[in-house]
Amino acid sequence: MTYAIIEVAGKQYRVREGERLLVDHLRESDGATFNPQVLLVGGDAGPVIAPTDVAVTAKVLGATKGPKIRIGKYKKRTGYRRHTGFRASLTQIEIESIGGPERARTAKTDRPAAKPKSAERTMTREQPPATGSSDVPAGYAEMTIADLKTAAGSWSVAELRAALGYEQGHAKRKGAVAALEAAIAEQEGSG
Repeated sequence: MTYAIIEVAGKQYRVREGERLLVDHLRESDGATFNPQVLLVGGDAGPVIAPTDVAVTAKVLGATKGPKIRIGKYKKRTGYRRHTGFRASLTQIEIESIGGPERARTAKTDRPAAKPKSAERTMTREQPPATGSSDVPAGYAEMTIADLKTAAGSWSVAELRAALGYEQGHAKRKGAVAALEAAIAEQEGSG
């Protein structure tokens, strides 16, 4: 299971293992573990609604306060002014496991070391497929939309169409699709 949608204190949250989140105040003591209600579990096989055999285990890390909200009331020409404030009582929890207690023990030992965000971004981008994508420009998957707009002027129509096909099939970035379509229209209109 890669994610679960749980209900805690009347609100729903989408969570993953090891994730920390702030929820409305719970009466559990610090360090206590509890099993919130599981509404949906999703992963490689697709979402499963209301699973009965899947349990999510959460640990209470501690109580905290939310940001201070200042409230002011004022009525003109009467001298009426009132000020008050509010801070929500929250509880920070950590999701220990999704799927049962056996998975909790193995997940902590098998978890890889944390990677910097820039490394995660480059690792998660898919490379162009090997078949039929020989026209996709080299390094296309790592290009930002700004890089793509500047480089698209020097590409051939075949390269632009291959990049557009890759974009529609994999990344689906709206700015990139628009830039590629504009470059194709410009190439076909001038050529």
